[in-house]
Amino acid sequence: MATQQPPIYLVSACLVGFCSRYDGQIKPNSQCRQYLKNGLWIPFCPEQMGGLSTPRSPAALTQGDGHAVLAGKARVINRDGRDVSRQFIKGAEQSLLLARSQAVTSILLKGGSPSCGISGLTGVTAALLQQHGFHLTEF
Repeated sequence: MATQQPPIYLVSACLVGFCSRYDGQIKPNSQCRQYLKNGLWIPFCPEQMGGLSTPRSPAALTQGDGHAVLAGKARVINRDGRDVSRQFIKGAEQSLLLARSQAVTSILLKGGSPSCGISGLTGVTAALLQQHGFHLTEF
């Protein structure tokens, strides 16, 4: 008799208590952790994967959302005025490679993030993962 495999999730590292937030704070999300309880999960941080440090200057999408950043029509600018679009795109691409390498059931992302947000302005990583058909949930 075959045993059913538990679901596999990619999850924004900050949601499960890893020190990956831009401000270096640890603020795990209890709802997300409850959601993950019966599955296997792989934490990831697109901004760190793109080469940005923790802590780092907060960044915001300008002139569009993550889809527009990927199309070269918008930028990600940090509070210091530095264009970090290249790092956000690289992190999104690395996240996509990670997602493709696993039998991922769903991807759980941090709301309000210029990388991971879904509602409001879609973040860069969320946009790339959406374009490739992954199921995304925001916390």
